[in-house]
Amino acid sequence: MQQPELVIFDCDGVLVDSEVIGNTIMAESLSAHGLEVSLEECMDLFVGATMAGVKTRAEQLGACLPDDWVAQIYKVLYARLRAGCPLIEGVVEVLDALDAAGMNYCVASNGSFEKMQITLGQNGILQRFGGRVYSAQALGTAKPAPELFWHAAQGVDHDRCVVIEDSLNGIRGAAAAGIRCLAYAPEGGDVEGAIRFGRMEELPVLLGLDSSTTS
Repeated sequence: MQQPELVIFDCDGVLVDSEVIGNTIMAESLSAHGLEVSLEECMDLFVGATMAGVKTRAEQLGACLPDDWVAQIYKVLYARLRAGCPLIEGVVEVLDALDAAGMNYCVASNGSFEKMQITLGQNGILQRFGGRVYSAQALGTAKPAPELFWHAAQGVDHDRCVVIEDSLNGIRGAAAAGIRCLAYAPEGGDVEGAIRFGRMEELPVLLGLDSSTTS
């Protein structure tokens, strides 16, 4: 792969190991509101979606959710995340390699700023992104629409960017934006033509960094 000018990271499931935490909470709540789903089913249905999108889809599937369900679930989720949410193994080393190579990077997530402040902040890497943290909720358009990635690119040619994703919504959004995508998929699964990798230690080489920046 040609070395990019900008690496655009998703947050949940790529930088922080938050997907199981969030989907456990959602599965419990949805099951209590008439839609019996396991953790695995919840993740298959909703990973990569906005919480408003989860509500809409869950109601289509038979859940009877209160109007303020999104606010309720965020309150529970934020409290649980504040209690501890680890980084994906190897992420710090990836950021170190990007810094050593002088490669720019940012975050583009369907999640909220508050959620990223909790998860990235408690792990000491939020400041490494500076102001380059972009939320679909703030922008008003979410993956798989391409606008979040275009916004995150901040003028960098799309063929000089690469997206790191773990969800089909993110992979489809990168494709719609005309940006190459590397799919972090340690458990396998459909990556829709993106380049799959299963360990973060593989990423610097996939980004075209030489061995001197990854050792």
